[in-house]
Parts: sequence; C-alpha cells; structure tokens
Amino acid sequence: MEKRAPRLQFTDEEQTDPVLKESVRRAKKAATAADQTQEKIPKKKVLRKQHTFDKPTGKAKMRLYFEEVDKKKPSKLTHAIRDAPQNAVLMQFHREIRQSEDENVGVEAAHKSGEATEMGGRLARSAYRSHKLKPYRKSAKAEKRLDRANLGYLQKKAARDNPQPSGNPLAHWRQKRAVKKQYVAAKRAGQFTGSAGKTAQNTSKAAKTAARESKRAAAFVRRHQNGFLIAAGVFLVLVLLLNVLSSSSVLLEGALSGVTMSTYPSTDDAMLGAEAAYAQKEADLQNEIDHYQVRHPGYNEYHYTLDKIGHDPYVLVSILTAWHGGEWTLDEVRDLLSTLFSKEYQLTQTVETETRYRTETRTGTTSYTDPDTGQTTTSTYTYEVQVPYSYTICTVKLHNEDLSHLPISIMNEDQVGVYSMYMSTLGNRPDLFPSSAYPNASTVKKPTEYDIPPEEMTDARFAAMMTEAKKYIGYPYVWGGSSPKTSFDCSGYVSWVINHSGWNVGRLGAQGLCDICTPVSPADAKPGDLVFFEHTYDTDGVSHVGIYVGNGMMLAAGDPIGYSNLNTSYWQSHFLTFGRLPNP
Repeated sequence: MEKRAPRLQFTDEEQTDPVLKESVRRAKKAATAADQTQEKIPKKKVLRKQHTFDKPTGKAKMRLYFEEVDKKKPSKLTHAIRDAPQNAVLMQFHREIRQSEDENVGVEAAHKSGEATEMGGRLARSAYRSHKLKPYRKSAKAEKRLDRANLGYLQKKAARDNPQPSGNPLAHWRQKRAVKKQYVAAKRAGQFTGSAGKTAQNTSKAAKTAARESKRAAAFVRRHQNGFLIAAGVFLVLVLLLNVLSSSSVLLEGALSGVTMSTYPSTDDAMLGAEAAYAQKEADLQNEIDHYQVRHPGYNEYHYTLDKIGHDPYVLVSILTAWHGGEWTLDEVRDLLSTLFSKEYQLTQTVETETRYRTETRTGTTSYTDPDTGQTTTSTYTYEVQVPYSYTICTVKLHNEDLSHLPISIMNEDQVGVYSMYMSTLGNRPDLFPSSAYPNASTVKKPTEYDIPPEEMTDARFAAMMTEAKKYIGYPYVWGGSSPKTSFDCSGYVSWVINHSGWNVGRLGAQGLCDICTPVSPADAKPGDLVFFEHTYDTDGVSHVGIYVGNGMMLAAGDPIGYSNLNTSYWQSHFLTFGRLPNP
C-alpha cells in the first residue's frame, strides 16, 4: 500500500512568513481534507497483545486490547477470481442454448430474458463494489492533493532560502526537480518527522547542491563568454591525452551538465518520425482543401479564407520533449501529435443561403372570336417572369493558430521553461532539420549587439530599465512568456522590465502598454520611451512593442531578445507611434 502523505507541522514564523503563508495555508487545508476522508474509511476491531515487564516483581505481564484499524480496500482481482467459475459455467450454458435458438422461438425469448436478468445482476454487483470503494478513492485523491500541497511549500521554502539567478530558468527547474526527488525519497523512507521547517531543511540539501552547481556554471560561462567553446575543446583534448580528470573535471561539470540538459534526449528516428507524422497530417489537410468541392458538393459557390499550412519542426520536438520531461518514442507521442494538430488547425465551413431571381420565358395563348362570322382564332405569345430560387454560398476557413503559440496554453510554468531552454539551443541539434529540407525550421540566431552611448545612461530611470533589460538579451521568443523562467514575448518582456525598474503596471499586452502611455512624436522621442507597431502579424491594433534606446535603435523581444534598427524598411512600414510611460 502506498504511504500516506506526511502531515507537516508549521511554526509560527513559517505561518506568518509572506513568502510561505499561502503555501502553508494550502498544505494545512489539504491535510484537514485528507484526515476527513481518512475518517470515513470503514474500520474494524483487531485484538492486540501488549507485553510489559514489572521490574519490582520480576514478572512479565500480557494485556489484551482491541484497536480500530482501517479495513483493507476491497480488491477487484478478488471479485474477478471469486466470480470466474460462475461466469465460465454461465458462458458455456449460453453457448449451448444459442445452438438451439433458431429451432425454438420460445427458447430464444426465454434465453434473451435470462441474459438480461444476469446482466442486471452483474451491473448491480458492480455498482455495489463501486460504492464500497468510494471512500478509498476519495482518500487516495485527498492524499495526492496533500502531496502536491506539501511539495509546493517545500519548493517555495527552498526558493526562498536558496534564491536562483533571475536570468537562469534552468537553475529554477533543476532546484524544483531536486526538491521533488528528495521529497519522494524521504516519504518512502518515512523520514518526515518534526516541524515543517526541519523537513524543509532535509529536502533542501539537493536543492542547495543544484543551486551551487548552477551558480558555478553560470559564473564560469559569464567570465569566458567568447572563449568558452574553444577552452572546452582544448580541455577535452588535454583530458583525452593526459587522463587528467580530478580537479579540472569539476570546473566543467556545471557547464557540461547544462549542455546535456539542453540537448534533445530522444533518438533521431523518434524525432524525425514525429516530424514526418505531423507533416503527413498537414499534407492530408491540404489534400482535403484541394478537393473540398468534390468531397462537399451541392453548393452554388465556394469562397476560401485560408491561413498557410506549416510549422517549425524544432518547435514540435521541443514541445514533445518538454511535455514528456525527457526522452520519448514515436509511439508514446502519437496521441499528443493529434492533440497538437487539432489545436493548431481549425477547418470550418459556413453556408449562407440567399434568395435570388432568374428570368424565365414562358408561352401564353389568347383567343379572338369574330362577331360577324362567329369564328374563333387562337394565337400564342411569349412573356418573361422573375422566378425566385435558393442560392447557397459555402465559405471555407482554415485558421492556423501557429504551433509556437500553444506551449503557454497547454503546459505549466516549469514545462514552458524547459521548452524555452530547448528553443534557445535548438536542442543542440542545428543539423537535425536543415533549412534546405525543412523551410520553416528555426536557425540559431545571435542577438544584435549595440553599445548605448554613456551620455544616454545619465537618466536614472532609463539606466534602471537597461540594467534589468540587458539581463535577458539572447533569450528566445516565447509566445505568452512573461518571466525569465518561461522567457518572454514582446509585451511580456517590456512589462517585466518596467515592473522591475520602478513601475507597477502588471502584465499588459502590447495594446495595454500603449493605452497607459502618452503619444510622443518621433522628433521628441527619448531613451526609455516605448515604441509601438501594428500589423506585424494578423491582428487588429498594436501588435508589437519595444523599448527605445536612442539613435534609432530599440531593445525588444524578437527572435531572440536583442537590439533592432528602427530605420529598416520593415519597421518603418509597421511603425505606429512612440509612447511615454507615466511617472511611477
């Protein structure tokens, strides 16, 4: 039987700590709910023996007493074994009866009635067993919720006691995974004793180790940005030649583990197979559109509004890998491929019926009787009439949501962070999907560098904005991303920067940021103003935003986050306005 979730005890300091207060409340609430469901599990009395030793008399004593314990959960296998002989006899009986059904209608009717009665009996027994299992199921669900609440508290406390660099989503992810692994191990070993604070200390050891490794790796890479790859290559050559693995291996351990973590773990066959399977779905969709009129006949007119069909294979593989949390096979992701495809593409039709008129020529007759002779003459003539008829127009629409827009809506924050990590490196496999064969595939892009003139940094507010904004240069563009953990989209990036440099506007979209700004002419724009664009993709209103840094340059979340020259034809064609933020 799986161990019950531990009931953590919290100190007054833990319950009032602003960082931990909400997590503590959730854990206590989940523990109360788990205890309530546990009380509803049927009990039984078991006779126990207690042996004691009376030192003064030197005699051993035994005391008998009854103890209430939980009844064992009814086993589905027990019912199956118990009912198996009876079911086998009934099946043989029904087979023999069916052989004579065609010869005797009365036997057939009686047999059908008997089968219906037996089916009702089986359903009734099944319902009764289900009723008996209900308190056990509720208790199991409550214990799982308590596990999640406990883990949430421990991860919060580990993050508070061992803060990770804000610009390192991998470090945050590793810390949470380390705490979870330690929690599971401690639960299995029955090590949850004492206060929650003591428990958190025990489960944070792995988190501290992960934090030290991440900080060591990050510091090393920052100090040797330009020569890191060369140094690593030289180091590996020396290792192979001299077999020096002791102290030098520790130096590169963090960096190499980071490379390992950001590399796709699945086989080439699995990844290329998943891409081929998804591309086949797109080919089938294109074939459906190409033959739509043949497969959906009966309309007078067809109109088409179609988005392009296509996706980035690196986005697909990064989603699959982040979702599965590691290596996967093609068979394991087939259902997920179908789900992603149905969320990316929506093919719909709308039929409108109009009443239209057409001109028809008809023939009429007229008669004339001569009054003198009494002879009647009949003649024909033609005339035109307007005849109504129904005219149907079928409008076919294909919407492509864009595969890269899906992670933020189907994944949790940790998974989006891992997805962002893979997209920033392309899984360290730029050769997997060459652009010659996969025209929509991403390529590794370096951010555009630009040195802001020192005189521009004399403004304290702008300097504060740039101090925060520069931390994330090189981060990948992630639709809907709004923190260093998930990376950013354009509005998420600007919102984060201004919220961490004096303002408090919350998470706003591009239009929302424009709405809080005062329009400024290009001639009056200054560093620290925001710059807005429209129609950079298919949407109404503001579609992109960046931070103006002066001299015709902006810093924005592109692909990746970096500087852009506003004087290019692209940005000029989409430029909307500059905007000045209100005073903080």
